[in-house]
Amino acid sequence: MASDDDLRGFRLLFVCTGNVCRSAFAELITAHLLAERVGSEVRRFQLGSAGTQAMVGEPIQPDARRELAPWKLDGAYADRFSARQLTAAMIEQADVVLTATPEHRAAALTLCPQALAKTFTLREFARLAAAVEPQELPATPVERAHALVARARSLRGKVRAASPADDAIVDPMGRSAKVHRQAATLITDATRTIVETIAL
Repeated sequence: MASDDDLRGFRLLFVCTGNVCRSAFAELITAHLLAERVGSEVRRFQLGSAGTQAMVGEPIQPDARRELAPWKLDGAYADRFSARQLTAAMIEQADVVLTATPEHRAAALTLCPQALAKTFTLREFARLAAAVEPQELPATPVERAHALVARARSLRGKVRAASPADDAIVDPMGRSAKVHRQAATLITDATRTIVETIAL
């Protein structure tokens, strides 16, 4: 019999400032990686992103879009994206909220203080996911995702970053292509770790 977690699916929300670079890229690349790893189960996942000072209605920024090219995601796939302003309702409805920096995490928690247990920076959550033993998690991807949030919460403070900077992804907006590439690499590495943990 399917669990309540399995029946309701899993909602993941990414947060940055403008919602046209970091969180936009994270949403699109994670959807792609999930589809690759969990197949038809991807329909049970609802991915979204928003900005604390969003450029509402804007498409993904061109430099961030170019970073999707290695996966051939820079065409029609990216065209569907439109930036959104972060709201308390979005946070409340999400099963996990992953932010670009600790400052974005604080902003999300100002809007929705009760979301503390499910709000992490993206790199923090990936680090905690990497510390979880696969056999500790249930069988299905959705159940694993819910259980991963609970395990990450229990590991918070025990699996620390070497430096506070290791929990942040620098804003590449208005900066060089190299900085965009660095941000995209950090996001891809983190999201891949999370997806691989969910998909095992």
